[in-house]
Amino acid sequence: MGVQLRDIVPAKQVTLESLSGRVIAIDCYNALYQFLAIIRGRMGEPLRDRSGRVTSHLSGLLYRTANLVEKGIKPIYVFDGTPPALKEAEIARRKRVREEALVKYEEALKAGDVETARRYAQMSATLKDYMVEDAKRLLTLLGIPWVQAPSEGEAQSAYMAMKGSAWAAGSQDFDALLFGAPRLVRNLSITGRRKLPRKNLYIKIQPEVIDLEETLKTLGITREQLVDIAILVGTDFNPEGVKGIGPKRALKLIKQYGTLERALESLNVEVEFPHPVDEIREIFLNPDVTDEYEVEWREPDEEGVIEFLCRERDFSEDRVRKALEKIRAAAKKPTTRRTTLEAWF
Repeated sequence: MGVQLRDIVPAKQVTLESLSGRVIAIDCYNALYQFLAIIRGRMGEPLRDRSGRVTSHLSGLLYRTANLVEKGIKPIYVFDGTPPALKEAEIARRKRVREEALVKYEEALKAGDVETARRYAQMSATLKDYMVEDAKRLLTLLGIPWVQAPSEGEAQSAYMAMKGSAWAAGSQDFDALLFGAPRLVRNLSITGRRKLPRKNLYIKIQPEVIDLEETLKTLGITREQLVDIAILVGTDFNPEGVKGIGPKRALKLIKQYGTLERALESLNVEVEFPHPVDEIREIFLNPDVTDEYEVEWREPDEEGVIEFLCRERDFSEDRVRKALEKIRAAAKKPTTRRTTLEAWF
C-alpha cells in the first residue's frame, strides 16, 4: 500500500535523460509487482514459458533495465528481507485482496468481460519466491548490482541514498521519504502511456523527483513530523490511520499541534492503533538496514543471459540480444555529468 502523501508532497517531473549519470537504488519488490501487474496478455493472463512458469517479471526487469541503462542511469536493485513484525496484519490483508481479486478475475473471464478481467488480474499479481530468485539470477547475469536488505527494501534504498552510495531511492511509494531518502524518484518502472481504469483514455506517465529537504522546507515541518503525518493518514504498520484524516488535514493538525499525540488530543476521539505509536515511529526513523553490501557494475554475461531467458524461459533471442546491446552500448555513450560511462565496467 505505502503511505498516501501525494496531495501534500511537491514533485518535479523530469525525463529519463535528465537522470543520466545518476545512481538510483530501486526497491526491486516494488518494481517486480508493477511488472507482474502490467505485463499481461489480452485476457489479463501473465506471460509464461512452456512449463507454465510466469515470466512477466523477467520481461519487465530485462527490458526496463536496458532502457534505463541506455539513458545513462545506473540502477541498483534492492530486495526486501524479513518484514517487520508490525507489518503482519497488512501482509495478511494484501493476501486476502489478491485472493479475492483472483476469484473475480476468473468470474469475469467466464462472463467474457475482458476489461474487468484485466483489472482484477492486475490486482491479483503475486510475487513468489522463485520469481525473486529469477530476478537475482538475471541481474547477476546482466552485471547489474543488487543488494539484499535485512528488512524493508525501501528503508535500505533510502539508507544507501543517505550514505551517498546512490543519488536517490527509486520506488512508487512515498515511504522512502519517511525512511530518510534525500531524494525519491517515482515512475521509473512505468514511464510511458497508461490506460485509465474503465475509460478509453490514456495518460502520459513521466518520472518525477521528490527532494526531502525541499519538501520539509515547503511544508514547514521536520522529518519526524512527516512521519507523524503519515501515521495519521495510515501506513503499512497502521493501515487504517485515523478515520476522516487525509494528508492535507493531517499536515494542518501537525503544524498546529506539533506532535501526533497532541493532534490526537485535539480531535477528542478514541483512536486505537494496532501498535504503539513509538514503535511505528522507530521503524521509519531507525530502520533495520545494513552496510554489508558491494556495488559494482560488470559486463553482462551475454551467453548466460541467452541460456537463461531464451533456452530455459522461451524469450525471443533477437529481442534479448537487442536489450543486451543497449546495456553494452551505454559504456560508450556520453553523458552531461561525465565524459563517458566507461566506469560502468
